[in-house]
Parts: sequence; C-alpha cells; structure tokens
Amino acid sequence: MKISVNGDPHEVTSERLSAVLDELGYGAAKVATAINEAFVPTSQRTTTPVREGDRLEIVAPRQGG
Repeated sequence: MKISVNGDPHEVTSERLSAVLDELGYGAAKVATAINEAFVPTSQRTTTPVREGDRLEIVAPRQGG
C-alpha cells in the first residue's frame, strides 16, 4: 500500500504501525510516531492500523545544544 513517511512516498506491505516501522528499518529505535497528525504512543503501535494514503511521521530524538 502507498503511504507517506515524513513527507516522502513509500510502498509498504504491513498493516500495523509496529510492523511498518520494522519494514522501514526502524526496528527497536527510540522514535516518536504520528499517523495523520495524531500521536501514537509506543504501547499502541502493535494495534494501530496503517491504511492506504496515511501520513506517517517518525521523529528521532537528537542530542546537542
């Protein structure tokens, strides 16, 4: 299915957010996620569906000052 990841088009086969993150190579990375501008907590990723046309945002924490 076609989705947008951080504004870029991607084709994925998984239908749950946790599996999509694995498919995109994020695996166990510490990231924040949102689908269609709605924050998705880590605890809800295995049950959160990803659908055709969804807009996924993935943000990784950064260090520095």
